[in-house]
Amino acid sequence: MGLPEDLVIINQAENPKDPSVITINCPDKTGLGCDLCRIILLFGLSIVRGDVSTDGKWCYLLFWVVGRANPRWDLLKERLVEACPSSCVLASRIFYYRAELQQPRPPDVFLLKFSGFDQKGLLHDVTEVLCELELTIKRVKVSTTPDGKVMDLFFVTDTRELLHTAQRKDDICDRLRSVLGDVMLSCEIEWVSHEVSVSSQTNFFLSPAVMEEMFSLELPNEHSNESSSSNCVSVSMDNSLSPSHTIIQVHCQDHKGLLYDTMRTLKDYNIQVSYGRFAVKGGRSCDLELFVMQADGKKIFDSSKQKALCSRLRMELFHPLRVAVVTRGPDTELLVANPVDLSGKGRPLVIYDITFALKMLGTCIFSAEIGRHVIGDREWEVYRILLGEGDSLSVSWEKIKTEVMKMLMGWE
Repeated sequence: MGLPEDLVIINQAENPKDPSVITINCPDKTGLGCDLCRIILLFGLSIVRGDVSTDGKWCYLLFWVVGRANPRWDLLKERLVEACPSSCVLASRIFYYRAELQQPRPPDVFLLKFSGFDQKGLLHDVTEVLCELELTIKRVKVSTTPDGKVMDLFFVTDTRELLHTAQRKDDICDRLRSVLGDVMLSCEIEWVSHEVSVSSQTNFFLSPAVMEEMFSLELPNEHSNESSSSNCVSVSMDNSLSPSHTIIQVHCQDHKGLLYDTMRTLKDYNIQVSYGRFAVKGGRSCDLELFVMQADGKKIFDSSKQKALCSRLRMELFHPLRVAVVTRGPDTELLVANPVDLSGKGRPLVIYDITFALKMLGTCIFSAEIGRHVIGDREWEVYRILLGEGDSLSVSWEKIKTEVMKMLMGWE
């Protein structure tokens, strides 16, 4: 039998200023909170309050969310249900978690070739359509010709797993044409083999100076200066207040995806959350309290593990994404680094936020690439945007960096 109908319940707020409430009642697994927070973030929603509890087999989660005026609630519910672990339903109506015996196969990768006439905000407009149609952009290569035309190559996967069908391909190209009109010249979508997908991965060179600016918090023997920042992050860990759990308390400035960043870090460390509370207070200030244990069901007693986990949490909450602007002669280059978790996923909609911020600034994109780099023991998804000639004269590089960061962090 299937999953119960009340696995995910969404109560939409009557007043647009009030948060909607998402209730999830399902089997538990390590990292489930991270997966659910990522989906909520993918739909353009921010969590302003959260309560999580589990006995290790079954969990109950409440999320108060705000964001887009008209999110696709039915589709969000469908995606949240899909993220919940499989279950079997017994005659007594008690549900038990059924562990999956096999890892799901990687999704097929497709190459979407888009050509058209260049205009400000074009890459964002295309990206917005692809995101709305539930295509995940794995890599992108954008180039502009001297005669004012663009050729965009998007390597994408399809959440709906229908991109192998002619109907799905036609629907995507038709949607792009309806949004872009005569700006669009052509749209082609084709399946690419794993070998082609791997060989097309971009690993552009990052100079030592750029790496130091962007990843200085990751480099050994480097000390961050959180205490001098208005975005102060406090992380404490205690083993005396609970007989069976280590308690992690966090106080910091809020940002878009904060709960996702926290859960992602705990998932990477294989830490299980038994109970947690999260709330945004007074605009940007937020408090987070988590009752956690290791995968073996024990507290975190090892002082080195405590130090490593606290340090990583401070780092992820103080500086979740890295942004730098580099000038090379007449060219201005924007670089954004997005951390990738151990499952190979990074924060969603980063390319959407970057291109939206640049569109609002009226800044043209001459070329764009997405590559992956291993810095120390971490993998990063790095976005490299070459801005159009002359734009750096009208918009300062500091303004570009600030506005892109504000968009990524959800700061008005």
